[in-house]
Amino acid sequence: MVNRTAMPFQMPMFRSWVPKRIQPWIYIAQVICIQFSCGVYLGAMEAVRGTTALQLEDLLMLLYAGLAGMAVWFPMLFRMKFRFTNQQLLITSAVVIAVCNFITMRTTNMAVLLPVCFLAGVAKIQGTFECMSNIQLWMTPERDFGIFFPILHIILLTAITGSAWLAAVVAFHLSWQMMHVLTIGTMSFVVLVQLLLCQPWCPMPQRMPLKGIDISTGLLISLLMLMISYILVYGDRLMWFFSPTLRWVLAGSLILLAFIMYRLKTVEQPYISLDIFKYKNVLAILFVTAVAELLLGAEHTLEEIYWTEVRGLEEHTKGALCLWSLPGVYVGVLITLYWLGHARWPKKRKENHTVHVKLWTVWKLFAIGFGCILVYSMWMYFYLDVNVPIEQYRLGLAFRGCAYAILAVSLMWSLHESVHDLQHFFMALFIFNVIHMYLAGASGYGLYTTLFKHFMADNMARYGDYLTLTSLSPQDGLSTFDFRLSTLSLSVMSVTLKQIFGQIIWVSGFMTFAFLLLDIPRVRTGIEKVPYWPVYGIKMLTRLR
Repeated sequence: MVNRTAMPFQMPMFRSWVPKRIQPWIYIAQVICIQFSCGVYLGAMEAVRGTTALQLEDLLMLLYAGLAGMAVWFPMLFRMKFRFTNQQLLITSAVVIAVCNFITMRTTNMAVLLPVCFLAGVAKIQGTFECMSNIQLWMTPERDFGIFFPILHIILLTAITGSAWLAAVVAFHLSWQMMHVLTIGTMSFVVLVQLLLCQPWCPMPQRMPLKGIDISTGLLISLLMLMISYILVYGDRLMWFFSPTLRWVLAGSLILLAFIMYRLKTVEQPYISLDIFKYKNVLAILFVTAVAELLLGAEHTLEEIYWTEVRGLEEHTKGALCLWSLPGVYVGVLITLYWLGHARWPKKRKENHTVHVKLWTVWKLFAIGFGCILVYSMWMYFYLDVNVPIEQYRLGLAFRGCAYAILAVSLMWSLHESVHDLQHFFMALFIFNVIHMYLAGASGYGLYTTLFKHFMADNMARYGDYLTLTSLSPQDGLSTFDFRLSTLSLSVMSVTLKQIFGQIIWVSGFMTFAFLLLDIPRVRTGIEKVPYWPVYGIKMLTRLR
């Protein structure tokens, strides 16, 4: 039997008088506060647009700047953990988030807001990692990522949906600035917890230096991500590459990409090692991630058009309706928790050693996730009508949440099982999250807005022939014509959205049946023991020396 002796769970960062039973729950409360923070809140975008000169594309650019900060900081997480104390990292993260929220509600200058939102994303992922890494043994004493990742995503996905709903409610009853004030208050709670209940503690007795980090390449990668998001977000508004501005940005992006690849190949210790692409199934996992995120991008674009333009819903109503995705999220997490964490059977190997392998392949779990996308898109396709009560969409939204939970957890677990080295795993997480929560989302917005604009113009040209001034009687007047034109526009919007959801049905159906029918081998059958943080830190320090 493989030795998987569990290390006793303890939290030495707490002061001795704090009850041990509530110590993990205090960190759960802190990570929820950090996850509910953001530079720009999705649920308050309409309120921000109504009171400032910022356009929707500007706010989306700020949103993706925060996501870029979260993604680019993954390779630095362990180095920061082994260099600074738990108290230093959490207090710094909370203070940075609080300051960024204060600046965000006081200025509308994009040159200031972009780096501020980027830093807020960096602080958010650093604080989240620091909290969750310290209670990992409490969640799973054997450090089984098939258990840890599903539990982690309960917090992450609840915060994503809950923060949008909370921001919409606060903006409706008070003002959008009050959400930033609330975030500053929660960050003050995190600082007080660290000052009053905790003490400085680091898992490495000998601190790991920050020397040797290729931070310049990391900054160039961040700049490249912002340039790409600028092209994808502003593309439809500026007529894509008919705009000289976008052509110059694209040319600069290609030159910068070539220089970054040169740096990654020539620097002795690059910010991102290209060796991660040599691991088995990594490219396949990244491809599946891109396809899944493009399909789920309908949530942010097509649903927004339908709820706002066709149904005319307020932000707090949309937020309350989208909360119905949370039951689906929890069902999806339970499915992955059972599938990855418990569905195992013993298998003998040579020399009478016994290991546990997964009872079912993770590829079949992908089929369930894409199947949920298929059900969601079919639900929206058949119920897209202004006469359908909005309550009818609840089950479809639940399937969307279930799909997101299953695919996010299973893809991250598959990446961990494919990339054995823990340092390379966090570099692979960087690329995974660039696609997962940044690049594919921005690409989906650009793709769906362009498709909607194309199909909308085509349908108006087709159906507009039925409504002309000559078809009206002289008694009708222009007011009747305007009414019929607005009715026609809403109907054409619904038809256009159905056309795009029809394309999603075809792609998600193909992915579902492909994973169900193809006999794809497991990512990896053996479940290996993950080293404890101090052991891993010593190994990293040895490599640096």
